[in-house]
Amino acid sequence: MMKQLVDKTGPGTKVEDPTEEVLPGDLMTNRQRAQLVLVLGALIAIGPLTIDMYLPALPAITTGLQTTETAVQLTLTGTLVGLALGQLLIGPLSDVVGRRMPLLAGLVAHIVASVLCVFAPNIAVLGALRVLQGLGVAAATVVATAVVRDLFSGASFARIFSRLMLVMGLAPILAPTLGSGLLSWTDWRGVFAALAVLGALLIVVAALKLPETLPVARRRHGGIGATMRDYRGLLNDRAFVGLVLVAGLAMAALFAYVSGSSFVLQREYGLDEQEFGLAFGAGAVGLIAATQFNVRLLRRFTPQQILVSALIAGTAAGLLLVMFAVTGFGGLGTLLASLWLVLAATGLAMPNAPALAMSRHSEAAGTAAALLGAVQFGIGALSAPLAGLFGTGSVPMAVVIAGGMAASLLVMLFVVPRASLGTVDPDLAVALH
Repeated sequence: MMKQLVDKTGPGTKVEDPTEEVLPGDLMTNRQRAQLVLVLGALIAIGPLTIDMYLPALPAITTGLQTTETAVQLTLTGTLVGLALGQLLIGPLSDVVGRRMPLLAGLVAHIVASVLCVFAPNIAVLGALRVLQGLGVAAATVVATAVVRDLFSGASFARIFSRLMLVMGLAPILAPTLGSGLLSWTDWRGVFAALAVLGALLIVVAALKLPETLPVARRRHGGIGATMRDYRGLLNDRAFVGLVLVAGLAMAALFAYVSGSSFVLQREYGLDEQEFGLAFGAGAVGLIAATQFNVRLLRRFTPQQILVSALIAGTAAGLLLVMFAVTGFGGLGTLLASLWLVLAATGLAMPNAPALAMSRHSEAAGTAAALLGAVQFGIGALSAPLAGLFGTGSVPMAVVIAGGMAASLLVMLFVVPRASLGTVDPDLAVALH
């Protein structure tokens, strides 16, 4: 039925109001929309699961492959690099050839990489395979977002996309807990076997339940030249570039926590794998709660006001984190409290920076989203090994987290011209939460 709706509805289909264009999603029943959300939610969830599910196993991988903690952190960097490059390549590609082919190819790549990770003989091979995993994850993430854009617009787009963002937020909470559960009866290689099984299930679901949503008539033409012109136009917009850097630096603070927390909490503070999963999940709950609270704040404040306030609060919390890490004052309790404050501030900042950036380039929304995602994950990829260069203790992690938040604030204050920000479409602001 979903395929029939997509086939029958194309550009120019009108409703009773002759000025309003009908998209396929407008003709879906509530049941069909629920099915679509489940399918796309599963595709989006594979990204956080691939990134986070193996986090409790990082110390075990260090021992098992007889390598260093910094080298193991680089495997996380590899995934983020794959995500960044994949979004730059797959986003424009899916606009040209359609959604299904890049999606299915990406899932196949993810399955193959996951299976090979199970048998990785050393850390170099594991790191290279994690890049391939990241490329596969990028296909699922980009295509899921593009499908929503193909089928819905306006308030309908906002409602569907906000549900998917909730999935994106819940998946990191569940991932370390799932990984901890797996490690209670298998070793770290079993985590990658589980990711391979998940990828296999998703490729079956996508093949059977997700039709092509971009008809040939709506595909982009002009080849690589048109894509490069779009990227050049985006990079010439100072406000857009500044906002992308703000989002990327906030993401760097987040991924410094993601890559370093397992070593800090397990080795420095003595938590076991299950306790780490709970502590990590609690921080993710705070981040997601902040993103949902942001929707309420948008009724009273502008995205610019919320963003600047969140960055100030996050920088202050980051400095507290550095102080507690250096002095040891209050032990684990104050460290976690300040960490969670940073995460909450990040939860307020991360949706508003993309909303402000995306509102500037609706004519090239797909390319803008790809560049935004690539920069976010690219800068995040740099933050993971940066902390590891100075050790895997709480102080290096805290310094990189605080530095990311402070740099994000400075860019917002001194690079982004406030007068050029204008207003943000309310539907877009809600959709990015």
